[in-house]
Amino acid sequence: MKTTTSTSDQKDSAVKEIIRSLGLVFGDIGTSPIYTLTIIFILLKPTEANITGVLSLILWTLTVLVSVEYAWLAMGLGEKGEGGAFVLRGILVRLLKKTRSMVFVTIITFIGISLLAGDGVITPAISILSAVEGILLIPGFSGTKQTTLIVIAGIIAIVLFAFQKKGTDKVAGAFGPLMLLWFLAISISGVLSIIQAPSVLKAVNPYYAARFLYQNGIAGFFVLSEVILCATGGEALYADMGHLGRKPIIRAWYFVFVALALSYLGQGSFILKHPEGTTNTLFGMVLSQSVVLYVPFLILSIIATVIASQAMISGMFSIVYQGINTRLLPMFKVEYTSPRLRSQIYIGFVNWFLLLSVLFIMFEFRESHRLAAAYGLAVTGTMALTGIMMTAIFHLRRERFKMIVSLLVTIVDLVFLLSNMYKLPHGGYWSIIIALIPLIIMLIYTGGQRRLYRRIRPLPLDVFLESYNQVYRELNKISGTALYFARDPRMIPPYIVHTMFRNNIIYESNIIVSIKTLDQPFGLKSSFNEQIADGLEAFEIEMGYMEVVKIEEILQSAGINEKVIFYGLEEISTDKPLWKIFSTLKKLTPPFIQFHDLPLNKLHGVVTRVEM
Repeated sequence: MKTTTSTSDQKDSAVKEIIRSLGLVFGDIGTSPIYTLTIIFILLKPTEANITGVLSLILWTLTVLVSVEYAWLAMGLGEKGEGGAFVLRGILVRLLKKTRSMVFVTIITFIGISLLAGDGVITPAISILSAVEGILLIPGFSGTKQTTLIVIAGIIAIVLFAFQKKGTDKVAGAFGPLMLLWFLAISISGVLSIIQAPSVLKAVNPYYAARFLYQNGIAGFFVLSEVILCATGGEALYADMGHLGRKPIIRAWYFVFVALALSYLGQGSFILKHPEGTTNTLFGMVLSQSVVLYVPFLILSIIATVIASQAMISGMFSIVYQGINTRLLPMFKVEYTSPRLRSQIYIGFVNWFLLLSVLFIMFEFRESHRLAAAYGLAVTGTMALTGIMMTAIFHLRRERFKMIVSLLVTIVDLVFLLSNMYKLPHGGYWSIIIALIPLIIMLIYTGGQRRLYRRIRPLPLDVFLESYNQVYRELNKISGTALYFARDPRMIPPYIVHTMFRNNIIYESNIIVSIKTLDQPFGLKSSFNEQIADGLEAFEIEMGYMEVVKIEEILQSAGINEKVIFYGLEEISTDKPLWKIFSTLKKLTPPFIQFHDLPLNKLHGVVTRVEM
């Protein structure tokens, strides 16, 4: 009897996790049926051959780029359940060890993160705007001006981003059931439409995709740049793996894949029956099936696009946090929005940068089908980079079969990327401009940090100890414990030298704390190293790049009850524009000590002037 109850509980838990993943992972790819076919058939003639060919391309794009690349290959490369560009980088760094290839891996990671930022801006813009445009099909609202629709979409975006600071913990529970309702709705409407023209089911055969490309030549090749819209959000399967684990996401993907396939096939049937076209294929199909249910469906679609946008925003917060921990990005102020889950974070700079970019993109492109001209480059770029990194990993691990499959998938990614290149002069440059902003920040910040570290000239430990031992013996010591922070306890930063030797401030107990970020997402340990000298110890904290930690709690659990915390601040003097930007970044972001929320009443900053 106990076994039955336990099995039943496990099944209930598994179902709940699958429903949760619908809300957290599949919002973006789940809302792509709102605009994909509409955009493709704006220019393409709705002949039976074209409709069947395009549907076949969509089904096989979902199979190759989402099922094979992400659900099978990428999700098999998880690290303690985590996924994403940083995980692939960590695996490659360990496999390559210290070689010149590490620079190449870092550059690929930089570009991958930047492209995701470009994607993070365009996803909410096209999703929300395309859903709001469904208002045009409501009887009596067909004359609504586009400016009005943009304002409505803009208000929805502002409310969504303004809500971020309060945290999504309380409402996130509703995301899964709402997305389940969305997928059921598009599945049912798809089936009802397929019944009207079941001939579209032959699109399951890849022959029709190949025939379409062969018959249409270069025009068919460029159609791929719009077909890729069906797979946008596919990367979330891997990137968001840490939130729920591999199994629930893969199980949910089976359901989502069927729902998407039914919706696309249903829309194909609708176009076949109504080749004169409508403002929006999905909404036109639903309206033809039920006038009464159209408005509830429209509201549900707007909710689904908001959930899709929320998943992208949360994902961006997580990626930036990983970048901060791995010292690739400045220490932007991080706030924790949930008392229960430390992983629920809010980064103000990222939030407002995304909102301003989304609003600008909406007002710049005005219509969702024009916005599609900017969409696709970032997505295919991210997929291609993921493919390159996976192929390298499988090669280094000598997993031949997976390497060959990964290489073939990467070639497909590159073909899609190449087809998207024609979008550059038609608005695609905006996704590159948006992606360039985080890329430039990362390059300037990492380059500046390296140069700054060389300029401040830390003292080797043995040289430091010569003066320290003498000072510790001769000076009157202040009672209590002083903490100092250093990147490496074997290299002593100048601010410690200034404090102890020039200002003659020395405590009975002095502890140098170093924080080492591991090349893996999780893992946390801390320990005292061997005593360096009388009254001088080193305490090391090792943490995974996704760990959200409270340094003060770790120190207290190790029995450290400090009286004062000294930290270094650099005042950068430079005439060079590049380093002026770096200096501004340093000033605008909180220092290390504030970022880790250490007690303000114990802090003492020591300024070092640095020429760069």
